Amino acid sequence: MPIRYDFSDIKKITNGFKDKLGEGGFGTVYKGKLRSGLVVAVKIMGKSKATGQEFINEVATIGRIHHVNVVQMIGFCFEGSKRALIYEFMPNGSLEKYIFPREGEEEHISLSCEKMYEISCKVAAGIDYLHRGCDMRILHFDIKPHNILLDKDFNPKISDFGLAKLYATDDSIVNLTAARGTIGYMAPELFYKNIGGISYKADVYSFGMLLMEMAGRRKNISPSVEQLSQIYFPSWIYDQINTGKEIEMEDSTAEETKLLKKMIIVALWCIQLKPGDRPSMNQVIEMLEGDVELLVIPTKPFLSPQEENQEAEMQVEDQEAATPELIEPA
Repeated sequence: MPIRYDFSDIKKITNGFKDKLGEGGFGTVYKGKLRSGLVVAVKIMGKSKATGQEFINEVATIGRIHHVNVVQMIGFCFEGSKRALIYEFMPNGSLEKYIFPREGEEEHISLSCEKMYEISCKVAAGIDYLHRGCDMRILHFDIKPHNILLDKDFNPKISDFGLAKLYATDDSIVNLTAARGTIGYMAPELFYKNIGGISYKADVYSFGMLLMEMAGRRKNISPSVEQLSQIYFPSWIYDQINTGKEIEMEDSTAEETKLLKKMIIVALWCIQLKPGDRPSMNQVIEMLEGDVELLVIPTKPFLSPQEENQEAEMQVEDQEAATPELIEPA
């Protein structure tokens, strides 16, 4: 179980909050070191409507997760309004910077197609564990490149359980009072109530959008691309595959092209509009590990991004005033 720390300990661990690693919708993360010498990441939580008991319950549940592809929680602090979480430190940062590095950034390591494929399989295994490997089913609700961290050997670990929802494994539908997640990765049933209930298939959808970005090495919606038809990558790549055209990625070998095609077809299954048409995560793993020639291309899975974005923006505007901590911008 995670160790409970006083806030004075947190100050010592972070050396007075000197080394800031990043900032998100749920708090600020600092680099720290325990007395044992172990380097850690310390997240100082922002203000939350969650009660103290809810926070302790979440810590206790997440603290019991032990999987090679889920970030390990080491400790926590709960002292009045001050709340913090201590995690193992991931020296290679988030997957985001390896999928789409920003211009002007310092030189970064380019991950091979084989490595991206390997990472995708391990992330799928981590999500499958959350869905099926614990006493309570854990829905993450915020699977995206920013929340996939890489250790010193570039093994991926799922992080940031600020939006996670726990429910009994025999419950098929989750009741949510508001949509939660990041626009661009959120499943359509969070907005369109008539296409199906909210379940673990929402994480499958988010994984599909992540997988598509890993294969394409670009954001799914990118206004900066040269051809208008390529602005929404999933739609463009679906048309390429469905018409039998070869997927051509820069400098990719024949073997790499096969891996990319496999990742894209699996992603297209994951982002099917109706939750019932999407595979479970254990089926996703089987498809990723199987022969690409045996994969069937699904039907075109999506609405136009304009329709999705308009609906999402309307929902977010309605909910932001009441629950600002539930929606994090992409």
